[in-house]
Amino acid sequence: MRLLISIPLSPFNQTTDNHQTFTLTGIPGMPEKDFWMALPLCLLYSITVLGNVIILFVIKTEQSLHEPMYYFLAMLAATDLSLSLCTMPTMISVYWFNWHLITLDACITQMFFIHAFGGVESGVLVAMAFDRFVAIRFPLHYTTILTHRVIGNTGAAVLLRSVVVVLPVPFLIKRLPFCHSNVLSHAYCLHQDAMRLACADTSVNSIYGLVTVIIFIVLDVLILLVSYVLILQAVLNIASKEERFKVLKTCLSHISAVLLFYVPLIGMTLIHRFGKHLSPFVHILMANIYLLLPPVLNPVVYSVRTKQIRQRIIRMFCGGKNGP
Repeated sequence: MRLLISIPLSPFNQTTDNHQTFTLTGIPGMPEKDFWMALPLCLLYSITVLGNVIILFVIKTEQSLHEPMYYFLAMLAATDLSLSLCTMPTMISVYWFNWHLITLDACITQMFFIHAFGGVESGVLVAMAFDRFVAIRFPLHYTTILTHRVIGNTGAAVLLRSVVVVLPVPFLIKRLPFCHSNVLSHAYCLHQDAMRLACADTSVNSIYGLVTVIIFIVLDVLILLVSYVLILQAVLNIASKEERFKVLKTCLSHISAVLLFYVPLIGMTLIHRFGKHLSPFVHILMANIYLLLPPVLNPVVYSVRTKQIRQRIIRMFCGGKNGP
């Protein structure tokens, strides 16, 4: 009888239980600071939602902005908005309400959308580089090359590529047992973060994670570099120095958006793969910068740097009818 009772209580049975929930993490070692983190976090999310909604509203309502460049900007704003909405529920629940538990299925769902919209943003930035190249290299044929159909097909291709590439990720995570720990490193779910908690071979997950990095980072960055080499060649063929400067200014907003997205993304990827010895705070800081910085600053950059959008926003808030 004692033997029968002792079997269920054995350490072996306890360690092989497969966790069906994860514990999200706030600031390591400073749980009392979580509430005060919620205040700037809510402010950042408010700026993100308001800024991107304003960009979408202005582009939709202003007939003069119905051009290829602004359609791609609308795609970028919609992607930034979607990416923020993916992380907002768990970030607010951890820092504001001190709710740290998330079910495995909810975690996998959030993981899919975060990585998918990250891939979409990368693809949209590549499409915007192509838009700038066509506008500078073929200005007279700009609208005939980038027709509504071409823009729509480009957006659909970017979305389809991201979904197809990220779709295996939930299934690769779902097959893994989590029997040692269920404490994640962030206030949201990422593939590489959940993968490290598995008590099984994760070679397939690691290899596929590397494949997605190559597709979304390496390949897209190479295309961006080639695009800007071609853009510079086209600019150098312009005789007037003032005209060269004017043309290059049209690329500054896009270059800023590219740096805002890829620098934190590459930094986070390198830290996850090679910075395991670093403080957990560094991991959390880089991951939060990657997810929060581009959606917050992209609308600001385009509102400040793009005259047409800036004028429409000023007119909208000032109530003027006859803006410049």
